[in-house]
Amino acid sequence: MSTLVCFHAHPDDEVFTTGGVMRLAADAGHRVVLVTATDGALGEFPDGILTEGETLAERRKTELANSAEVLGVSRVVMLHYADSGMAGTPENDVPDAFCNADTDDAARKLAAVLDEENADVLTIYDPNGGYGHPDHIKVHFVGLRAAELAGVENVYETTTNRDHMQALVKANPNWSDDNTPPDLDTFGLPESEITTVVDVGSVMEAKRAAMQAHETQVGDFGPFLQMPLDMLAQAFGREWFRRVGGAGLTETALPL
Repeated sequence: MSTLVCFHAHPDDEVFTTGGVMRLAADAGHRVVLVTATDGALGEFPDGILTEGETLAERRKTELANSAEVLGVSRVVMLHYADSGMAGTPENDVPDAFCNADTDDAARKLAAVLDEENADVLTIYDPNGGYGHPDHIKVHFVGLRAAELAGVENVYETTTNRDHMQALVKANPNWSDDNTPPDLDTFGLPESEITTVVDVGSVMEAKRAAMQAHETQVGDFGPFLQMPLDMLAQAFGREWFRRVGGAGLTETALPL
């Protein structure tokens, strides 16, 4: 049995880029650990969805636990940094925001988990965090440093195949703006830089159920939840990675 540790910025981030890999790993008998840097307290949510006195952070913690159960996660760790908000917002300047955390300090916290779990594989984000979110970018640098501290050699940057997404949008002219990622010209990485593509089509039901677990994040998941499963699989039936230190499209699985 191997151990996969997936490091993400906010509750719900685990679903899009690693939900299928996590479920596949769990189904194969491997241990799956999910580490989340922030509580997602600055996320948008529908009016009236929270109960009286409930905070968004509290609800998102519950949603994260529910998603993790669906995806076969054995352990969830929250590092309890403050959500930095979207790029260019005033929250980016808050001293306690994750994007302003000392990289080595945060890396030591993650490295402690990697050591405890004797991690075999760590997933982080690509250097732009997929789409430029400050917390995602920070995950990249903290994750790299933590892997160095803990001696984890198998490090994979989760990303999106930019060429695939551009072709998908072009082939589906009926998609609305709500169904497409922002800034497609800079979103994710070009296919030429991706080293690893994992087919997760067999666990799309679990991936969609994990999306549904994040009820407050309907703005992120809502359009996709309405798609037929085959169309959802076109967009999310493969998960894309760049192996740190790797080159060329060579792998169809993580080394678990």
